[in-house]
Amino acid sequence: MGGQAPVVQRIRLRYAKRGPLRFTSHRDFARAFERALRRAGAPIAFSQGFTPHPKISYASAAPTGVGSEAEYLEIGLRAEVDPEQLRLALDAALSPGLDVLEAVVAGEGSLADRIDASRWRIELPTIDPAVAAAAVKGFLDAEEVLVERMTKQGRRSFDARAAVTHVSVTEQSDPPSGADGAPCAIIDLVVRQVTPAVRPDDVLSGLRVVAGLEPPVPPRVTRLAQGTLTAQGEIVDPLDADRQD
Repeated sequence: MGGQAPVVQRIRLRYAKRGPLRFTSHRDFARAFERALRRAGAPIAFSQGFTPHPKISYASAAPTGVGSEAEYLEIGLRAEVDPEQLRLALDAALSPGLDVLEAVVAGEGSLADRIDASRWRIELPTIDPAVAAAAVKGFLDAEEVLVERMTKQGRRSFDARAAVTHVSVTEQSDPPSGADGAPCAIIDLVVRQVTPAVRPDDVLSGLRVVAGLEPPVPPRVTRLAQGTLTAQGEIVDPLDADRQD
């Protein structure tokens, strides 16, 4: 078998999962993205071997059912392209709601090494913000908050508290869709990436454990950012360093 063409350019992309497309699983997105690469005519590079795979690496995909404004991936190309033209072509080839927001030429280092935390917005329709704030205080005051979740290794118990660097109930600036004047608590959450991963639903489980908070309506969860957590609690976009190159 002949050798594959070498990677001459690496492109990093930020994309969003919005609206009903937040229910797209990572596997379904990967299939849709590979189709989009073909439709866009992207000169994607392939791995060596008897079953070559396109050179695509994903960074910590959001759980199924969760929206996101900050998903990242990197592709290896066998020919150089204009990043913005590629972004437009890929965005047009994907369904509305799977939106390619930015494309930059990759600089030095690993994309994964630039991501160690995420910021999430959790909307809790019908929950009074004061009730949510009291539950959050109980969560923060606890030394550890043990929750259970089914994993590939079976049901596991782990601490949902240690990975949380910030959690607060924000002021509601605009009513969520379909609120009809009902209260809606909005939680701002920053979580470090640890193993096992602590997800927003684990923190919600923790709020149930410490304060009995049981949202009667499914929460709406959106990842707002991911990147490197600074000492001041801010998250640095992982593409910042590439934009400066």
